[in-house]
Amino acid sequence: MSKILIRGAKVLGGEPQDVLIDGEIIAAVGSGLSAEGAQVIEAGGKILLPGLVDLHTHLREPGREDSETVLTGTKAAAVGGFTAVHAMANTFPVADTAGVVEQVWRLGKESGYCDVQPVGAVTVGLEGKKLAELGAMHDSAAGVRVFSDDGKCVDDAVIMRRALEYVKAFDGVVAQHAQEPRLTEGAQMNEGIVSAELGLGGWPAVAEESIIARDVLLAAHVGSRVHICHLSTAGSVEIVRWAKSKGWNVTAEVTPHHLLLTDELVRSYNPVYKVNPPLRTEADVLALREALADGTIDCVATDHAPHPHEDKDCEWGAAAMGMVGLETALSVVQHTMVDSGLLDWAGVADRMSFRPAHIGRLEGHGRPVSAGEPANLTLLDSAYRGEVDPAGFASRSRNTPYEGRELPGRVTHTFLRGRATVVDGKLA
Repeated sequence: MSKILIRGAKVLGGEPQDVLIDGEIIAAVGSGLSAEGAQVIEAGGKILLPGLVDLHTHLREPGREDSETVLTGTKAAAVGGFTAVHAMANTFPVADTAGVVEQVWRLGKESGYCDVQPVGAVTVGLEGKKLAELGAMHDSAAGVRVFSDDGKCVDDAVIMRRALEYVKAFDGVVAQHAQEPRLTEGAQMNEGIVSAELGLGGWPAVAEESIIARDVLLAAHVGSRVHICHLSTAGSVEIVRWAKSKGWNVTAEVTPHHLLLTDELVRSYNPVYKVNPPLRTEADVLALREALADGTIDCVATDHAPHPHEDKDCEWGAAAMGMVGLETALSVVQHTMVDSGLLDWAGVADRMSFRPAHIGRLEGHGRPVSAGEPANLTLLDSAYRGEVDPAGFASRSRNTPYEGRELPGRVTHTFLRGRATVVDGKLA
């Protein structure tokens, strides 16, 4: 592999430096670097970050290739600056066996645009009744460490306890979609003033918070790791903050859309804003931003949920829940967290690379930008401003809530182990 010299980049937003990539490794970081025959990328003013890591991506393959495939999803990830994604288990068939997780893992290897780490189902068929083959999935070629029934809640406390106990043996983690099913029957949006005025079934905050409260207690009881998926309410923040103050092994993520959008948007009845958990109130959004800034929420995860046109271009009640997010995540984080002064770029690297890689125990990712480390890198033009145009997405689906909205920042280059997957904002 050839040498690449990135010249004048602001590493983690700091002073301009040169970064020399030699093969798969960062060879040197410093000022005035040179290398004979190296390809030179003039990066003056741009931000250089470690490759982003997403703990929560839906790639849909196998079974829903009309929405996304591993290839198109990893292309979207690369365009968004990601070098690794965790692929959720709610595929068809469900990723609840060693065979299915290995299939997804191998498809990721073949795609070559980013690493794909499959997430195994907690229960067989996501039905919440019987533990899936957790040990076999861990021992497979995919080396699964994260388990989740995302899309559904593991609402049976005994099953959840058993899962937490089981994954302790190999330092795994159970990632919970916190949604008490009885409290959310028929729910269409956040329960509150807007749902009352629109006459849509409400999804109350307590349905999330009650499951989180139970699960942090269970994790503490058995001494295991629990991760809270797409935390969305101010009350959930307080429960996680309390659990962490006790020293319990609890981590949590927030999506970009929950950092920016509110339930007021549902007044348009545009199904692009229909998502699970639902968009919450402005007060919730502000609480989530503060919690991400102070570290109560560990990381940003996209919950990239692609759907074909017909599943979103319909009446609200019939529409599928979910939004695509890989290609806009870093821009939304810059807008909500960096441009607002809540996080610096080192903080973004922590929340979008270091911490998610650590939670997923993903080797080779979330590493410092320094000599000897794997050359998984993202170069961002933070001065860029532009309207979101889904027609140009690499994802197979177009269900973005940001169409026509101006957002800052544009990933110009992504490197996976020293190989450019994105060059000048386009797939290599």
